[in-house]
Amino acid sequence: MEITHFKTAKGIYSNPVVLSDAPDPTIIRAQDGNFYLYSTGVGIHRSADLVKWIRVGEAFTEVGKPKWEPGGGLWAPDINYIDGQYVMYYSMSVWGGTQTCGIGVATSDKPEGPFTDRGKLFRSNEIGVENSIDPFYIEDNGKKYLFWGSWFGIHGTELTDDGLALKEGAEKQKIGGTAYEASYIHKRGKYYYLFTSMGSCCEELKSTYTTVVGRSENLWGPYVNKSGGRMLDNKHEIVIQGNAFFKGPGHNSEIITDKDGDDWIFYHAWEVANPSRGRQALMDKIIWENDWPVIKNKTPSSTSEAPVF
Repeated sequence: MEITHFKTAKGIYSNPVVLSDAPDPTIIRAQDGNFYLYSTGVGIHRSADLVKWIRVGEAFTEVGKPKWEPGGGLWAPDINYIDGQYVMYYSMSVWGGTQTCGIGVATSDKPEGPFTDRGKLFRSNEIGVENSIDPFYIEDNGKKYLFWGSWFGIHGTELTDDGLALKEGAEKQKIGGTAYEASYIHKRGKYYYLFTSMGSCCEELKSTYTTVVGRSENLWGPYVNKSGGRMLDNKHEIVIQGNAFFKGPGHNSEIITDKDGDDWIFYHAWEVANPSRGRQALMDKIIWENDWPVIKNKTPSSTSEAPVF
């Protein structure tokens, strides 16, 4: 029997798409048309198609690095374009410094930086939320908000019009329970989707990190699972969990829509074949079923059809 090979119009890609340590990815399509991925560190990668990535440098010069948390690392950035400039929120912490860690903000005219640090927005012990890391920015109904949190509840508050400070008098509000960190909110149709991660992120192939989601018709919740259980009570739906090839998939990025209208999500995971590379960046397509985000088999793909741009 003759075997016939069919070639689709779409290309094929393989995971991971960033073959080096790139944890906690955040992505933006910049004004130059390219995509930029920022990760804990804060290293920057660039791509034209979400598949082929090259490292373009660091967000901060050595002299320009934030210094308000002595000895602190720069974790889990969140990149945005606000009022004509690139605005990056970042966590700064020493390991285990749950009271003194906090969130800062930096700006640049170019997506590849260098970024100018604008300083600390708050520390945990100043805002009353332990382990205040993992920032996420969103605009809704003309207002700007920041969400954050790790294992002590997901919280949010309003920012100033330029996004560079907390709005005076704004109160914080809790929207997620104590099982979660790494929040990201995506608006689609009438629903807001709160993506978070749970489990252990950083134990190499023993990592249990899992990406989960709930949805709400209001930015401030309540976010619920399919049965109506609240994320405030640590109830959720699983989006991505580990498999035989990748362990600990989590801390997802913003969702990017391609030319065909397909949605793509990035996250990090440990590759079983190459754990020494650290938490590499992976990409998968989201399929929407009954207004719920689904990844095929709820696990990372090894190969798949590529996005179209």
